[in-house]
Amino acid sequence: MKPGQTQRRPWIVGVSGASGTPYAASVLRALLAAGESVDLVVSRASRLTLLDETGLPFRDAHWRDDLREWLARGADGKPGTFDVRIEDVRHWSAGDLAAGPSSGSYPSKGMLIVPASTACVAGVALGLSKDLLQRAASVTLKEGRKLVVAVRETPLNGQTLRHLVSLDDAGATVLPASPAFYAGATHIQDLVDFVAGRVLDAAGVEHELYRRWEGELGGGSRAT
Repeated sequence: MKPGQTQRRPWIVGVSGASGTPYAASVLRALLAAGESVDLVVSRASRLTLLDETGLPFRDAHWRDDLREWLARGADGKPGTFDVRIEDVRHWSAGDLAAGPSSGSYPSKGMLIVPASTACVAGVALGLSKDLLQRAASVTLKEGRKLVVAVRETPLNGQTLRHLVSLDDAGATVLPASPAFYAGATHIQDLVDFVAGRVLDAAGVEHELYRRWEGELGGGSRAT
C-alpha cells in the first residue's frame, strides 16, 4: 500500500447452498449502496441453488457478468429491476484456500453468511474449514470480528440447534431468515429486504431497506 492510501477493509459475504439467494442479493446491493467494499465467496452448492431459483449461472471465469445480472434482478425474478455498480467487489473462488480471507492477517470488517445452510452452520461450528467460506468464517471468529449467520432452514433439529448455540457462544450473531410483516410489506421484495436489513443491522451498516417499528400500531398498513 502506498503512503497516504487507505487500506481496503471489506465485508466478506459468503453465500451457501441454502434456499434464499434473493436474501444474498439484497444484502450485497445494500452494502454497495452504503459505500462498503465486498469480498464475495459463493459456494459450489449455492451455485446450484442460484441456478434453480433464478435460472442464472455463477461462473468463476465470468463472475462479474454473472454477478451483475444476478443483482439486477428483483426477488420476483424480473431482470433489470436494480441498477448496481460492482466495481468494489472482489470475488474469491470457494475452492481457493490460499485466498486472502483464509488468513487472519487479511483485513476485513467481518463476515456475513447469507443464506446459511445447516451444512454450513455445522462446518463453521465444528471448525471444519472444508472450503473458503467455512475457513473465512472460522478466521472471522478467531480474530474476534463480526460474524452474522443468516440460517435458512425449517424445522431445526436438535443437532443444528446445538451447532447454532456453539456459534452464539463463539461470538457469532445467529440470525434466522424470518421476515416480519409489521413494516407494511406489499411485495416479495419487501419481505426479502426486511431480512437483509436485519442482517445489516447486526453488522452495524446503515441502510433503508425496511420501515422500522416506531411504537404505533397499524403504522405499517397506513404507510402503504
